[in-house]
Amino acid sequence: MPAVSPRARLLALCSAPVLALLAAAVFAPLPFTVAQPGSTVNVLGADRGKQVISVAGTDTRKTTGQLRMVTILATGPDATVRLKDVVSGWFDTDRAVMPRDAVYVGGTTEEIERHNAKEMRESQSSATSAALGYLHRSPRDVKVTLRLADVGGPSAGLLFSLGIIDKLDGDGRGGDLTGGRTIAGTGTIDAQGKVGAVGGVPLKTQAARRDGATVFLVPKDECADATAELPKGLRLIPVTTLKGAVTALRALRSGGSVPHC
Repeated sequence: MPAVSPRARLLALCSAPVLALLAAAVFAPLPFTVAQPGSTVNVLGADRGKQVISVAGTDTRKTTGQLRMVTILATGPDATVRLKDVVSGWFDTDRAVMPRDAVYVGGTTEEIERHNAKEMRESQSSATSAALGYLHRSPRDVKVTLRLADVGGPSAGLLFSLGIIDKLDGDGRGGDLTGGRTIAGTGTIDAQGKVGAVGGVPLKTQAARRDGATVFLVPKDECADATAELPKGLRLIPVTTLKGAVTALRALRSGGSVPHC
């Protein structure tokens, strides 16, 4: 057996820690979350046997078309994400890798669930206030109940508001706000009707198109993200306010000028 040179011995000694670090990186859990397109729900219809939007104190319209809120499905806060998951997620257009802290706020799973549930309740309250304010209806006379199972966070706010408006007033001219289309979208909303960004838009557009949407309402600040991997056959409409969203949908129905990303 030939003698091992001092240089080869030195290289072997130096490479051992590097290989150990690489092995640790491959098998060690990383602070990331891997997300993919999630479920969508038509807020004008039912979810698990219960109407998503119920109204008391006034008459409601029979609607056609759909307004689908969209979600992303992410690995849980306690899930183990390794290097191979991160690398494959970067190269898969159906998945996205995000810092765990950007997806989950809080420490334990219970804290995160409470936070998301609180955001959903606040979003529903803001969505109701924005819709009734837009329609100049008093919350003392109109009671709106919103139900959505197993979904947390504020990103369905815009679609809740539009659903309330469609059930109470349609397009304001005797027709449906949807124009009979399947329309999806995302965006937070405050009580004054301002629409805010949400994140995860490229995955949400995929979920929307998969479930039949041909139009997607997106917060204007997220147009660039939405257009980067836009599914074929899905039209983007940027919005900044509830009023602007309603105006755009009316224009879409009547063949008028509609904003685009």
